[in-house]
Amino acid sequence: MKLTPDVIASFRMAKVFNENTNTINSADFNREGDFLITASDDESMILYNTIDGKLETKLYSKKYGVDLIRFTHHTNAVICASKNGWDETLRYLSLHDNRYLRYFKGHRDKVVSLSMSPADDSFLSGSYDGTLRLWDLNSPQCRGLLRLRNGNRNLVGYSVATSFDPEGLIFAVALGGNQIKLYDVRSYDNGPFSTFSVCHGQEMQWKNMAFSNDGKTILLSSPQGIITIDSFDGRLVQHIVGHNNQSGYPLEACFSPDGQFIMCGSEDGYVHVWDSQTGKSVAVWEDTVPHPAPVGHVLFNPRHVMAVSACSNLVLWLPDTEKAFRSTR
Repeated sequence: MKLTPDVIASFRMAKVFNENTNTINSADFNREGDFLITASDDESMILYNTIDGKLETKLYSKKYGVDLIRFTHHTNAVICASKNGWDETLRYLSLHDNRYLRYFKGHRDKVVSLSMSPADDSFLSGSYDGTLRLWDLNSPQCRGLLRLRNGNRNLVGYSVATSFDPEGLIFAVALGGNQIKLYDVRSYDNGPFSTFSVCHGQEMQWKNMAFSNDGKTILLSSPQGIITIDSFDGRLVQHIVGHNNQSGYPLEACFSPDGQFIMCGSEDGYVHVWDSQTGKSVAVWEDTVPHPAPVGHVLFNPRHVMAVSACSNLVLWLPDTEKAFRSTR
């Protein structure tokens, strides 16, 4: 089914999962879109089969907690950060037998960004310790280290967001001071090949970053609004506001797989969808408000016409195909 404004507006709640006793702090689809993994502040990780709409596996990380969970290129393996406040080791976990395959040590403060390369087994981690580290799943040793600075100021304690482009050839880093830096994966140690500054009256606290499917646009979400910029020249494309984020709760936005739409949750339990080029509202998914708390995460399935949103509940959204068909007649 092709995504159109009418199809987007027809989305309805298909299923609500109430498996968690605390906030879902991260979620990720595998690249085939058949499975979704979530991590929660209740120290659980849950694997869902999105085709059948069923819970597949529930695991726990009682000692370390779990945050920033990401699929590797294998459905039965993930990488994740700790959530215990005293150990910043990253972990490579087998979901099949709940066994840690490898540990990645090096960060000295909270890890706030974790990005898996779409091209190979490389991944990026950004931390409040002011460093960005490049890793490979096959080695516990850090493959590359960048000390992030803004002028003469080390960016300790400042927000950091990272993302690979769709080809895995470039990675972007959003820093304090509203700076965006682009690096070539093959020569990152030479420094960024391009640096942009987002014009805003105050310093933006980045929550996540994502490239559009064609690599031409970068999305950044923050309590000051959702920003999209041209990835070639840094030109501001859109600054989207209007969803409820008054308290500054960390809401993570995303693109639809075709890049046409931007989605984000809100503090009042709704999911908002905008046109990515015009910034105009396309739909607000409420459906009796299945979220009793702020919707921190919204993701669109990469292969199927399906989306999920999460607070402590996980909601599966599907289009009402009959309604979408009637609206286009």
